[in-house]
Amino acid sequence: MQEFLERKIYLKKLIDRMHNGEVKIITGPRRCGKSWLLKKVFRSYLLSQGVREENIVIVSLDIEDEDSDEDMTDHDTLKKYLYGRIQPDGGQYYVFLDEVQEVEGFEKLVNGLAARENVDVYITGSNSHFLSQDIKTIFRGRGDEVRVYPLSFSEFCQGREEDTSALWKEYYTYGGMPRLLRLGTPEQKARYLQRLWNKTYIDDVVERNNVRNKTALESMVDALCSSVGSLVNPAKLRNTLQSVQKIRIDDGTVASYISYLESSFLFEGARRYNIRGKKYFEAISKYYAVDVGLRNARLNFRQQEITHIMENIIYNELRSRDYLVDVGLVESREMRDGRQQFVQREVDFIATNGIDKFYIQSAYALDSEEKKEQELASLLRIDDSFRKIVVVGSDIESYTDEHGITFMGLFQLLLDEKAPHP
Repeated sequence: MQEFLERKIYLKKLIDRMHNGEVKIITGPRRCGKSWLLKKVFRSYLLSQGVREENIVIVSLDIEDEDSDEDMTDHDTLKKYLYGRIQPDGGQYYVFLDEVQEVEGFEKLVNGLAARENVDVYITGSNSHFLSQDIKTIFRGRGDEVRVYPLSFSEFCQGREEDTSALWKEYYTYGGMPRLLRLGTPEQKARYLQRLWNKTYIDDVVERNNVRNKTALESMVDALCSSVGSLVNPAKLRNTLQSVQKIRIDDGTVASYISYLESSFLFEGARRYNIRGKKYFEAISKYYAVDVGLRNARLNFRQQEITHIMENIIYNELRSRDYLVDVGLVESREMRDGRQQFVQREVDFIATNGIDKFYIQSAYALDSEEKKEQELASLLRIDDSFRKIVVVGSDIESYTDEHGITFMGLFQLLLDEKAPHP
């Protein structure tokens, strides 16, 4: 990874959490830059603030230290090393444990460190030990999660001199896994992404969850990659696997496989929400790949539908900015063919962070009045006062129409950290 890559949005999150008495848990998929954030970016910040080198204790648990014969993944060995480094009168210490899930029984050790007044603990993890719903249990209410995603488009553009449109084509094809910045040719990038799937992600999911039918799991991955931006449920995925790939599988196994893939931070599900009825639909979601380059590579770069890829990138952008994201549904009764009919229309995203809320439609092209009316139809039927936004693929100047709906270009959303705010 290049030195200019500062990952400012995540650095700020770590700075905001310093000395809060909780374990800072940095989660995300393997190879997305968690270690770089902790050991390079955050470490550099601490040193710039006058923290002494010896007060930053770093242990990488997924690689062997050639200068040491000790196995740090052994609980007792790691404990002895850490407490040997931390002195009661040595000032404030910062302990970084990278891929701590490699240590059996790490929870008690980490909680013990965090209980010391002069120790601030930061750990990384890449699997289901670190699901958001489990963090409070594992760390006894003292866990504070920072979810890290692959590079956003604005991060991807840092220090680059190419035209923004050229960078966008590269990004929506190969995505934002940080290692790609060191690879020069399309062939190298494609091989790297495919190798991640075959040698890292799939094998990791199979091993950690004792998956017996690897073929079915891989078919599930392919199905989710093909269906980004589409509503799915376990029954629909089961039918797809049976009809297209001739794989017999039950709904329960499908649901389990989806859970495993989400636990590995490879996909995220956006639940379907009835805006007027104010309720969720059970078992119906849209699933988005955590990185579009990984998604494209899994499909051998065959399905390059820019509309779905753009929607996936917008979803990831919103999530990286800490928005909770749902898929919206607006129901209405309308006259059609001379009689009242019940009509359902979708809103691509409902984004909220507890304070702010807005609705977004992702529309790559509004090249006709019919297309524009289609994209606006659901937004016009929402009767609350929250902002309504249409993001288009072209580079336009932002404006608001007579209905109060804001139109903005994709690059404005992705490159302006204040967007979609005015």
